[in-house]
Amino acid sequence: MLKKTLSAIALAAAALGAQAADVLKVAATAVPHAEILNFVKPQLKAQGLDLQVKEFSDYVQPNAAVEDKQLDANFFQHQPYLDSYNKDRKSSLVAVPNGKIHVEPFGAYSNKIKNVKDLKDGATVAIPNDPSNGGRALILLAKQGLIELKDPKSLTPTPLDVVKNPKKLKFKELEAPLLPRALADVDLALINTNYAIEAKLNPTKDALFIEGADSPYTNIVAARADRANDPNIAKLIKALHTPEVKKFIQDKYKGAVVPAF
Repeated sequence: MLKKTLSAIALAAAALGAQAADVLKVAATAVPHAEILNFVKPQLKAQGLDLQVKEFSDYVQPNAAVEDKQLDANFFQHQPYLDSYNKDRKSSLVAVPNGKIHVEPFGAYSNKIKNVKDLKDGATVAIPNDPSNGGRALILLAKQGLIELKDPKSLTPTPLDVVKNPKKLKFKELEAPLLPRALADVDLALINTNYAIEAKLNPTKDALFIEGADSPYTNIVAARADRANDPNIAKLIKALHTPEVKKFIQDKYKGAVVPAF
């Protein structure tokens, strides 16, 4: 009888312990963000933090879910995108302290040409339709000498800011997740690396041209301003800034994703 009582007490204590574990809910796009978060889950679990990763396939809902307090933080975007989102949606999400994790060099892909020199006059070029990533695509095209922009220092140019277009390129603005599927219909597509990887494209091998290491588009962890200094989010950042995570990124993505810490 005593043994049964002790067992019941032990089980109750274990249940209470499980209930007492802190929970951190983080939104992420599948590749590489959710993969990186899932890599640190065991480390955080050992510290009493249950990291729950919620995957999204677009760039709007992860911010909306955090703003609406459905989730605690997100990991999928860079600062220029967050700034643009906040401005457009009258939101006030912030990058958490020391929240820079990695850079995904942005690249240009084609199913029709093997070299950018073969891009024909009047070619159709697909770019993301959000201001920050669309601007990022145009900046990359300008660095290749394909176009010239009105303000070379702006991070959010639009096709209306193209002042020289010697090849008379036609720009097709699409939602970022749709860009890989558009490769069959356009001559060139500028694709975010996470969606390129999901589409089985290797940015370091398949991209006709790609951003350099000087890219300002470091991916960050973001949260509401009132949660930016939350101890559990700080634990997550510490777990993401380890040599083990750096090695995981380098080994798994082989240059398609570059640690920023």
